[in-house]
Amino acid sequence: MPYVWSCKEEPEYCLELWPHSSLPNKGFAIFIIITFIMLNFPLYGLLGTKYFWVIFTFLFVMLASVWYALRRNYKDRRILEKLTITSELCRLLRQNPTGEHQSWECNRYWTKISLHETGGPVPNYITLSGGGRVVEIGSFLSEPERKDLYLELIKVIKKFKYN
Repeated sequence: MPYVWSCKEEPEYCLELWPHSSLPNKGFAIFIIITFIMLNFPLYGLLGTKYFWVIFTFLFVMLASVWYALRRNYKDRRILEKLTITSELCRLLRQNPTGEHQSWECNRYWTKISLHETGGPVPNYITLSGGGRVVEIGSFLSEPERKDLYLELIKVIKKFKYN
């Protein structure tokens, strides 16, 4: 799961969420090297011909495009969300890929957690509302992970409401 409860005891619950990263840096390097080697095979038959540079240029541009797209994906997935629930308040801090921070804070008693099965940007969209605002949480998680997260959040909020 790309989220973890870093502190899961009263009086404070802390949740950290981040997007999946299915290709680590080592895997990225191996993928690029293998792709480069495989793209060289068609060039061996063209050595010494005028077509070599045409095909070479096309293959080089294609490899550079794959490299750029994967690196851009890494940069776009640098998201971190931290939810802190205490007996007094509920606070969500989000670090965007650009490094910009966003925050939301609400009295814990008035915090409402909603699961929108349809109508959101993704199926089973989770929102927190309170303090006059509605914010999303975990939109980058997979659908089953969002369902599990929703159930866990409901349990934590109920622990505080009925104590």
